[in-house]
Amino acid sequence: MKIGKIQYMKKAKVKKKHRRRWTEDEINLLKELYPSGRAREIAKRTGHTLAAVRQQAYNMGITTRQYKQRLWSTDEIELLKKFYPNESIRSIADKLGRSEKSVYGKAHLIGLKKETPPPWSDQEITLLKKMYPNNSKRNIASKLGRSVYAVVSRGGILGLGKKPRVWSKEEHNLLKKLYPHKTAKEIAEQLGRPVRATRTRIFKLGLKKRRPSIRN
Repeated sequence: MKIGKIQYMKKAKVKKKHRRRWTEDEINLLKELYPSGRAREIAKRTGHTLAAVRQQAYNMGITTRQYKQRLWSTDEIELLKKFYPNESIRSIADKLGRSEKSVYGKAHLIGLKKETPPPWSDQEITLLKKMYPNNSKRNIASKLGRSVYAVVSRGGILGLGKKPRVWSKEEHNLLKKLYPHKTAKEIAEQLGRPVRATRTRIFKLGLKKRRPSIRN
């Protein structure tokens, strides 16, 4: 039993010897690098173990930035209350300069709820279809008394996004004429079409490049 106790005390002394004090320069390095999550780099540069780096940071109250939470100001909370019922989380996050997770979490914490908008009337839908192609979503929302999010959402449901431009007979003829000796990119530029749309149309028309004739 005595031998075991002596061995334990020796091990404890050895461990104690490895726990050296932090120098002023090492402390400064800890303060500079630890908040950005560079604990391993600190350990490598100072010779301290990773566990020792984390313990020292804990003792000094230094945390990584990802754990620091920006407190909500009174003005931010008022804006959150104003926007939350009718605007999307993403829109509010952009306005407040916060993450969507932060906005949702705060709204849930203070008991905010999304308002259920009234159903769209036939008159509103008719006006939406009429205005959607040539007006901004904000103008439409203002005219209908709806949120921008509601306008975009309803527009998507009704399939009111931009319709693809129909290929004309003249474009088809020009495509057939140009393709044998021009690239899809060159043709797209000439037609004022996206390269991808031009390649898709070439494929649908079954156009092939002319093989160069072999002369004897």
